[in-house]
Amino acid sequence: MKTKLISTLICLTIALTSFAQSKVVEAKIKVYGNCVMCKKRIETALDYKGIKKAEWNMKTKNLDVIYNSDKISEKKIHELIASVGHDTDLVKAKDEKYATLPFCCLFRDHDHKMDNH
Repeated sequence: MKTKLISTLICLTIALTSFAQSKVVEAKIKVYGNCVMCKKRIETALDYKGIKKAEWNMKTKNLDVIYNSDKISEKKIHELIASVGHDTDLVKAKDEKYATLPFCCLFRDHDHKMDNH
């Protein structure tokens, strides 16, 4: 009986430890873009397993993201964003992908402050 109780407690401890390690993480990532189309593209790219929330602010260029670190890494989030043509503070989009963005979304070489998008 004592052995069963100890075994049960050990299993319970292992299960709780595994559950506790499943972390929901909040991060703020700098993502470059300009307009509403950029916002939609960035947020849509993050409709991905493990990401609970992704909201990009056009003015601040900050992406607020909440994700499960057991299912996706922050590095992978940067890579997903870059894969749709947007640079982050850690990963630059491939030039070929960036070149496919609409003109209003080009953030590297164009000043869009006067555009009304």
